[in-house]
Amino acid sequence: MGNTLNFSGGPGALPVAVLNQARDAIVSLPETGISVLGMSHRSDWFLSILDEAEHNIRKLLDLPDRYALAFLQGGSSLLFATIPMNFATRSFAPPEYVSSGYWSSRASAEAGRVGPCRVAWSGQRTGFCDLPELDALDVAANAAYLHYVSNETVEGLQFAEPAREVRADVPPLIADMSSDFLSKPVAVERFGMIYAHAQKNLGPAGVTVVLIDRALLERIPEGLPSILDFRTQVTHRSNYNTPPVFAIYVLTLVTRWLLHDIGGLDAMQRVNEAKARRLYDTLDKLDDVVTVHAARPWRSRMNAAFTFGDERLDAAFIEAARERGIVGVEGHRSLGGLRASLYNAVTLDAVDTLAEALTEFGLQRA
Repeated sequence: MGNTLNFSGGPGALPVAVLNQARDAIVSLPETGISVLGMSHRSDWFLSILDEAEHNIRKLLDLPDRYALAFLQGGSSLLFATIPMNFATRSFAPPEYVSSGYWSSRASAEAGRVGPCRVAWSGQRTGFCDLPELDALDVAANAAYLHYVSNETVEGLQFAEPAREVRADVPPLIADMSSDFLSKPVAVERFGMIYAHAQKNLGPAGVTVVLIDRALLERIPEGLPSILDFRTQVTHRSNYNTPPVFAIYVLTLVTRWLLHDIGGLDAMQRVNEAKARRLYDTLDKLDDVVTVHAARPWRSRMNAAFTFGDERLDAAFIEAARERGIVGVEGHRSLGGLRASLYNAVTLDAVDTLAEALTEFGLQRA
């Protein structure tokens, strides 16, 4: 019950079918008779898992051949530094960043440690309650790239996908999609790079998926430490050093689930939209006692941040939810309040249970 009603912002819920397979694999993989935790990263079995994981992601996204795909370690936090190390070269103006919340602010701060960068837009003045139109931002045409976080998990904000296309007269668009990757279709060809760590929709922490336009790889300077050079990871097919075998295996199980059980990303998007609609309808009906952090046009379908307006009431709801088997609704430490994360594996039935708990609790305080 604790897993099926897990609304944590991360690590998030995993599909029950995937958990069952992962549990069995820890003892003995059906294909090898050996625990997945003891499988060599050089084994034919693991090489086949790498092949399948890449194939499944390419199929789910209809990924063009011009994009390289790699599985890295270190999460978004490492990529906040390695992206400017690889792409913010002296041949271009400083990279530009959208600072729309907690995680994008950390991304721009880390880039600033590597070299000059510019914040093209910041939502700090309004308390990170809204977002800009990406296509309308005033960005230098010769900037190394424009970086943004597609979904802010802390504040519950989500961008609409930009309409721009990759062209020589606009900077490449780089997106951290860690919390909404594979939750819906994406027009990948609009991006120079997409990256996403796993502990939201893809699997357990430990692996990060990167998709990079191969044209960007050509601008990487010589002299970077090998393990921080994206070309190294692409050339060695994510096996330069010992990769997180278990995390990549579970990610592969998740992609199988998306393809065969869910029916692809169009179907996943419909489910996620239904879940978000159910939750926000409930919160809006309680607007006398509940405040949603994000402005309505920018509400995230992955994370709803809200509060009953008093720390004691928020804490009381956390306890009331726990009595129903609901876990993970605490807000992020930087914002407080409450947060419900509706990642792919969270079911509509689970959201119904949460909505009922919110309604009962809210009406008692109206």
